[in-house]
Amino acid sequence: MANIIPSRPRQIGSRRTFAIVASNYHQEYVDGMIAHVERELDVIAPGGFIQRYDVPGAFEIPLIVQEVALRGGVDVIIALGVIIEGETAHGSLIGETITKSLQQLSITHRLPIVHEVLLMKDEAQARVRCLEEEMNRGTEAARVAVRMIEAMGVFSSRR
Repeated sequence: MANIIPSRPRQIGSRRTFAIVASNYHQEYVDGMIAHVERELDVIAPGGFIQRYDVPGAFEIPLIVQEVALRGGVDVIIALGVIIEGETAHGSLIGETITKSLQQLSITHRLPIVHEVLLMKDEAQARVRCLEEEMNRGTEAARVAVRMIEAMGVFSSRR
């Protein structure tokens, strides 16, 4: 994982709709990322609308992302979750499955899906990336979402 987050993009002018699909597992850390997403979007996408969908755990995120994409009406989906490695390969297997699923959904639906379902070694890493300011992945997710809206705008006239 990078030790920096991308710089703040320029503010986007028109009203946009963001969907957040967030795991309730490791709630404190996920809530930290959600708070940072919302705060950053208030600055770089003022007047935007955020739809939030909660799921029990990280494994359930792709299904709800798919349903949001099928329903339409959103400019970007932000997937948030925390997986802390344990003594077995379970966490790694879930992380890999989610990564592949989210990528395929994004390509299939031609919709930006920001993947911030984090696989971390321990709670110390989770605190730094989810609760603190310097490397917060919620801030990163908001910035990537806005940049992807801008990038996809280039193709909107071709659809």
